[in-house]
Amino acid sequence: MKFTELPLSEQVLKGIEAAGFTDCTEVQEKVLPVSLSHRDVMAQSKTGSGKTAVYVLTILQSFVEAQQKGKSKPKALIVAPTRELAVQIEEDTLKLASAMDDVTVGCFFGGVGYGKQDEILEKGCDIFVCTPGRILDYQKMHKIDFRQFDIFVVDEADRLFDMGFYPDIQKMFSLLRGCTERQTMLFSATLGTKVRNLAWSFMNEPVELEVQPEEITVKAITQELFHVSKSEKFGLFLKLMKKEDPENCLIFTNTKARCIEVSKRLSLNGYPTKYLMGDMPQTKRLQTLDRMKEGKIKFLVATDVAARGLQIDDLQLVVNYDIPDDFESYVHRIGRTARAGKSGKSITLADEEYVFNLEPIENYIQMKIPVIWPEEGDLPQVEDASASYSFRDLVSNDEYASSPARSKGGLRPRGRKGPLPRAKREERPRMGRKTDESNETRNRRPRVEQARPAETRRRRPGSKSYAEIQNLSLEERLAYYKQQYQNEGGQVSPPQTSLVPRTPVKKAAAAPVAKEQDQAKKPEQKLGFFARLFRRKK
Repeated sequence: MKFTELPLSEQVLKGIEAAGFTDCTEVQEKVLPVSLSHRDVMAQSKTGSGKTAVYVLTILQSFVEAQQKGKSKPKALIVAPTRELAVQIEEDTLKLASAMDDVTVGCFFGGVGYGKQDEILEKGCDIFVCTPGRILDYQKMHKIDFRQFDIFVVDEADRLFDMGFYPDIQKMFSLLRGCTERQTMLFSATLGTKVRNLAWSFMNEPVELEVQPEEITVKAITQELFHVSKSEKFGLFLKLMKKEDPENCLIFTNTKARCIEVSKRLSLNGYPTKYLMGDMPQTKRLQTLDRMKEGKIKFLVATDVAARGLQIDDLQLVVNYDIPDDFESYVHRIGRTARAGKSGKSITLADEEYVFNLEPIENYIQMKIPVIWPEEGDLPQVEDASASYSFRDLVSNDEYASSPARSKGGLRPRGRKGPLPRAKREERPRMGRKTDESNETRNRRPRVEQARPAETRRRRPGSKSYAEIQNLSLEERLAYYKQQYQNEGGQVSPPQTSLVPRTPVKKAAAAPVAKEQDQAKKPEQKLGFFARLFRRKK
């Protein structure tokens, strides 16, 4: 189907032409006729199928129709799981709306300051592209009213729920107007229980469309699997890189520390490489992505933060340096190389640490990944220039180095703040101690000398040590405690069987009587406590 066959205005068609689109993809062909009729849609579609254009064109067409009818322009809210995907949606929206001068698009996400985003709100915005956290922050500050939105889009719903945003999406739905007063479009790679619950609870009889499930897309990608030990993993990776000689390559790792290590080792071996992970500032992440899209960065090592929403034209190779823990992440990772119907290749390295994640992946994609057993001579010989560097040497000196003292195995930027080096801590004088001895003498002095031996401590006359008391019988202990109590000035009296009747006497005369009664009760209470204690031990 051509875009010209759809009920789209000339302004929208000009934007489609400027973006370089002519034919509809399968998801666009099935969903656009429904969404353009202002009905709610719940669609399952694969990665890179062109679903972003579906809801953007629907929003732009609603703007044109409102203008033709003389009504105010509707407002749209698009929610994405990651900052990178939100920025990508904003760029695609600006391309498709290039022929419409009066359309403003704003992107709202965390990790950056509020200044520029506040300016966008003050000037006015028609299409809000956001991540859940930042848009809800603005709602709590009463800078955004969710009742103003006429179109609500949830993109990559399954990814949002995996990241723990299910309660946030529910809250957004509750803040919107009624389901009959707005249009809702929900897109997800899988239509699970949570997605359907949202549709049944907050959408107006949505049309459910399934367009080529996610697992089928991997069949168009050339996949290879290599079994290798962890110690020989990077050496095999270098040989494969020399054999494939890709123009650009995206390498995925499971951890941030491994991401830095692989990037540094590749750079030492002549592959200019950058890395991308969640702990990087948002501005630096966006700069890295832009340079990768422009072709200035050919090799990028990333965690799963780049598994979705990263659109790189003509990406030649994707390498799973680590097999992902989540089987769906495998599909999204290798899906970066086959965008918009193009072909690509993926290489997966299976070591003893992550090989157990292989079976769930193959069950999910409903196929066995072809295993390659290279024979001698099939791969070129490569000398690893980073072999002399340890993991600590490569990672600890990086800008985002591991610091167990500040976080549990996480990564943080290394700055001037923090604990002083050990040498400087020893040179710095201790505060609050007035003494002439040097730090060296004080540090060498054993602390045991400060403790006084037990035999030299002062002991009350007639008292026994703890070891001596343990060797006494119950009767001897009671007699010992009685003697100690009498030595303190106490008097032992027989137990009181009844209460002493109170007589109306003056306060001055009653005080000595009460004092004598209290002194008489004390021995009974103390002896009763120890008697009960020793009886329980027996």
